[in-house]
Amino acid sequence: MPATPSFGIPVGTGHITCDLHSSTVVFSKLSSSYPLKLLSPRVAEHGVAIVYIMSYGGGLVGGDCVQLVVEVGRECKLLLLSQGSTKVFKTRPGDRASTRLRGSSLQQSSLQAVTTQSMEVTIEPDSALFLLPDPVTCFRSASYTQVQTFHLATSASIVLLDWVTSGRRSLGEDWDFLRYYSINEIFVEGRRVARDVLLLDNSTFDTMSCSSPPRDPPLRTLKDRLSPYSCYAMLLLYGPQTHSVVADLQAKYGSISVFKRTAPERFLWSLSPIDDGKGTVIRAAGIETEDVKKWFREALSGLEAVVGIDEYRKAFL
Repeated sequence: MPATPSFGIPVGTGHITCDLHSSTVVFSKLSSSYPLKLLSPRVAEHGVAIVYIMSYGGGLVGGDCVQLVVEVGRECKLLLLSQGSTKVFKTRPGDRASTRLRGSSLQQSSLQAVTTQSMEVTIEPDSALFLLPDPVTCFRSASYTQVQTFHLATSASIVLLDWVTSGRRSLGEDWDFLRYYSINEIFVEGRRVARDVLLLDNSTFDTMSCSSPPRDPPLRTLKDRLSPYSCYAMLLLYGPQTHSVVADLQAKYGSISVFKRTAPERFLWSLSPIDDGKGTVIRAAGIETEDVKKWFREALSGLEAVVGIDEYRKAFL
């Protein structure tokens, strides 16, 4: 069912609240306003719900500001997905309706040009959130900031995927955006157990004068530093409903043999435990985005037993 924006909803905001009634997940709140759009299809699996997070026009433009609040009720399993990559269009000056949030005043065009997206999530006991969107794709000169905060009960679970591509390679764009800044924080009963920050910044090159004296050593562009890979990802798993998937990943990681190579591998990944082994962080990079997507689809296939086969297969299409 689509979320129906009302006149009382601040521009650029959304709210998802779900609870379990018998064996059905029911939304007591599912609202959004431009440029954010939330859609929830019917789901056959008991105790599971899906919400697609989308935007009007297929992407976000410089100056857009989106704020989403999510509340996952006790014993609910909520999948947050997208339909296609989150596109961040080219930065341009000027005010858009979605920047005029309650209590905000962006006066400088440089600030207006930044696309911002924030998510505040509460996950109650014995519930789980599976945030498995398509990657963020920033177009040339775009600037994007994302802040996501998750508050878990002790028995709650989360699977969080945060990934970014190099841009529209078919149009010759390869790490040509201005700035990408992403923060993910996980709290369990008020205690922070993880904080992941990724900053990819090309702004130094954008503002350097051609007459500036050369520096030693010369600065390296994002493309210089990140090539040959076009997709970087961070996956975080925490809580009891992720244990079987984590066990499979640990076994897979333990079997890796490291050899000296003359050429970069098409796909790389690492595994690190967090919070005394209660959680796991996976970092991955691929020469092609499809390589990364295919790996995640297979690596997380154990979630089919948690959320249902048909529901899981709606991710990583």
